[in-house]
Amino acid sequence: QGQLVESGGGLVQAGGSLRLSCAASGRTFSSYSMGWFRQAPGKEREFVATRSWNGVTTYYADSVKGRFTISRDNAKNTVYLQMNSLKPEDTAVYYCAATGPYRYGSSRARDYDSWGQGTQVTVSS
Repeated sequence: QGQLVESGGGLVQAGGSLRLSCAASGRTFSSYSMGWFRQAPGKEREFVATRSWNGVTTYYADSVKGRFTISRDNAKNTVYLQMNSLKPEDTAVYYCAATGPYRYGSSRARDYDSWGQGTQVTVSS
């Protein structure tokens, strides 16, 4: 199933921006839909965004719509999450995830079969 490795997290002030990256290895990246999820302390993991393997469909959680952008570079086997206008409530560990081949992603964690180790994003007020 390959490996997913996130990077780009850190500490940022409210209103700032970060770009997360998720590098995939050991799989045919272009055939997998990718998603981003996050988990804050004491809360359940929640959906952030997904982009399909063919780039046709992209979905965002209402809480990030208009502020976050998911994109992918199949040549680099990497998916990105550009996060703008960050808020303290965006503080969480962010995970990237991949579906099985040629399946569309969704907001449900169970539709993804591979996960990265997570990267911490902290937004100070």
